[in-house]
Amino acid sequence: MRKVIYSMLISLDGYVESPSGDIGWSAPDEEVHAFINDLSRDMGGSLYGRRLYENMAAFWPTADQNPDAPAVEVEYARLWRAMPKYVFSKTLDKVDWNSTLMTGDLEEEVTRLKRQEGGDLEVGGATLAWSVLRLGLVDEFRIFLQPYVLGSGKPFFPRLDTAFKTRLLETKAFPSGIVYLRYEVG
Repeated sequence: MRKVIYSMLISLDGYVESPSGDIGWSAPDEEVHAFINDLSRDMGGSLYGRRLYENMAAFWPTADQNPDAPAVEVEYARLWRAMPKYVFSKTLDKVDWNSTLMTGDLEEEVTRLKRQEGGDLEVGGATLAWSVLRLGLVDEFRIFLQPYVLGSGKPFFPRLDTAFKTRLLETKAFPSGIVYLRYEVG
């Protein structure tokens, strides 16, 4: 069975965006971006909510056409276009860029995707990830801890009714001060 992996760049105090919604502080340097590209290469698909899909689709489809784009961005743009994307939305009418619009029950759809053959699935965007987490469908966390303290904003973890244990699988510290943490649920 495929795993669902919740992965994001977060502040030292646990936020994925500032109170104003800014995520500019979380941009990875080239070394971290290359590491993220390597992880993305092994994914079987991405689960997106409407907002993250629209943000990604506004940049990545043509990012590799920018002559000034760093090599890691060119590579990620190509990986992003090739990656199957499952967009969960009740308001979108269509999606592009190797994407499938998912309008059914979230729990049923994610469970069905997990049962399919292929590489693991990443869930991006805190709002969708929170819903998938509350359903007990997240199997792993991949956190890129940034050396920023935001003080408030949108947290990585939602309020949960039930606690659960995790097990550390991997860590990696980067010269930029970013620390990668990989945890398994259960």
